[in-house]
Amino acid sequence: TLFNACAKLCNDRAMKIGKELLAKMPENYRNNKITSTSAIDMLMKFGDVENAERIFRSIKAKDIIAYGAMVKGYVGNETFEKALDLFEKVDIELDNVTYTIVFNACAKLCNDRAMKIGKKLLAKMPENYRINNITSTSAIDMLMKFGDVESAERIFRSIKTKNIITYGAMVKGYAGNETFEKALDLFEKIDIELDRVTYTIVFNACAKLCNDRAMKIGKELLAKMPENYRINNITSTSAIDMLMKFGDVESAERIFRSIKIKNIITYGAMVKGN
Repeated sequence: TLFNACAKLCNDRAMKIGKELLAKMPENYRNNKITSTSAIDMLMKFGDVENAERIFRSIKAKDIIAYGAMVKGYVGNETFEKALDLFEKVDIELDNVTYTIVFNACAKLCNDRAMKIGKKLLAKMPENYRINNITSTSAIDMLMKFGDVESAERIFRSIKTKNIITYGAMVKGYAGNETFEKALDLFEKIDIELDRVTYTIVFNACAKLCNDRAMKIGKELLAKMPENYRINNITSTSAIDMLMKFGDVESAERIFRSIKIKNIITYGAMVKGN
């Protein structure tokens, strides 16, 4: 629908067209859940939470997709408490998307209420949703944010076909919980192609640990990093930070010089390193 296109584009023109279209939408179309849900999604993308709420309230028979759009919208607008408020009102069966969204909200909020809701939700999650990598990975991320490394490990072990995002969530979680050796232990078991995010996470872990093992792993990883990842400022900056922590100023300078478009974070890493 046009609402979806406007939501994706999300610029001034899209906002103008989307809101004008919504204003003149016939009443009988508003009763259509698919159309209304796409309008909610669009408005949430525009940051217009109030109008999204108005449409949501007008939907007589709400389904899990409508609830999901609202919860996701609240999360996207960083109104995490509202996301949990609405989630607690959901009285219909959840789908795996809603589980994922709520886990993400709980991870972001990370207070007592979020921990209670997140863990309770995880406990009652159907078995068939646990084999979904996206849902399980969001649960891992949430548990790691809660500091519940053991439960995160349990879920990770239960995933039969792990992908790089799942591995990344675990390595990042270990690093976030300052169990850097565990982060490197797991990294060394990865037998699939790394993504840019994983390079960044491992460089950060090596920088924090900064012992002989970390130096060896970090430098080997850097040596085999694909060229297209080197032009990414975030990844390159984490490599610079790592090398500076290792005292390898020369290699850090080499990477710094190779970055075509430097930002303030890149400059900061070099200045801080020096």
